[in-house]
Amino acid sequence: MSILMKRTSLHLPIALLNRSFSCTSALEIKQLRVSKGLPVNRNAEGILTDGPDYTFLDGRPTPLLHKQKLRMEKQQNYASRIVQLSSELDFAKERYQNIQKAKEEERQRILNNRLKPKGEVLKNN
Repeated sequence: MSILMKRTSLHLPIALLNRSFSCTSALEIKQLRVSKGLPVNRNAEGILTDGPDYTFLDGRPTPLLHKQKLRMEKQQNYASRIVQLSSELDFAKERYQNIQKAKEEERQRILNNRLKPKGEVLKNN
């Protein structure tokens, strides 16, 4: 019987061997949401999750939600990192220019300290 099973299993189509065990179309739903520009998880963001839970009738602002605070901190970290990196880039550019200028000044100093003509040639100039 095992020989019979081995023979039949060798002739199975590849599609049956690689089939998914899930009957839901979760992957298709995710692809549909992504293709429409929506987040994969519908509870990750939106008016119900981002908006305040309540409002004051007298117009006072409501306190920030936990996700809003986290998002603001994340954006502030991004902004501070951008400022830091741009200042480092400016420093590097300025340092490179100073190094090039120092090299050129050293070269010019060496050229100026070369032996100069003496005697009649100096009088003629």
